[in-house]
Amino acid sequence: MPPPEQTPVPPPDKTPHPWAKRLGPLAPLALLLAKAKTLLFALFKLKFLFSFAAFLGIYWALYGAWFGIGFAIMILLHEMGHFVEVKRRGLPADMPVFLPGLGAYVKWQALGISTEVRALVALAGPAAGLLAAFIAAALFWRTGDPIWAALAHTGAWLNLLNLTPVWMLDGAGAIQPLDRMGRISLLVFSVLLFWWSGQATLLLLSAGFAWQLYRKPIPADGSVAVQLYYAGLLVALTWLLHATPLARS
Repeated sequence: MPPPEQTPVPPPDKTPHPWAKRLGPLAPLALLLAKAKTLLFALFKLKFLFSFAAFLGIYWALYGAWFGIGFAIMILLHEMGHFVEVKRRGLPADMPVFLPGLGAYVKWQALGISTEVRALVALAGPAAGLLAAFIAAALFWRTGDPIWAALAHTGAWLNLLNLTPVWMLDGAGAIQPLDRMGRISLLVFSVLLFWWSGQATLLLLSAGFAWQLYRKPIPADGSVAVQLYYAGLLVALTWLLHATPLARS
């Protein structure tokens, strides 16, 4: 019986891709980097997870499980506010990285971005932090459990402090598109809020706004949207501090 006829298998196509032709001897390196993209993405995710786990563990050890977990989640939500706002605008951003004892940050590409967009990204963190603190306050008002009051007060205070327009705080980025009158209005606003609430943190914000009156450059035409956003966060966070028991202790 004759052997079955075998269909010849065509040799593999060894024609290099157009990009490989252009790169020449660097093509193998480019191919290796392309394959490493998935690995690098996984490493970035691990960096986020490991840093968050270390952050949570330290505050768990210092203040107990419930406060430590709640506090870590509130900081995570603050940073995710920045992250979501950046990604919503189609810009590249890394997942948050946590620094135990110091805070956290989101690395994103801000080159060529207007000061107004930078300000909106900066304010998105405190806005998300305000939402997290309000949820904790609502749970306290419903249950009476003081752990929720502590989380609400701490979250509101940290996000209000973060609006101070100095150094690496969110307020330093948020104030950039405001003109002189916008900065003066926030200075007056923070003084009035201090007079109403007695929150000493507002004096720090007032000093920061006063200092920013002498910082250059100051735009001739400020962003009204950013000014109103900024002022709204000041009011909401101050009210939340005033509405929690720790604000009156």
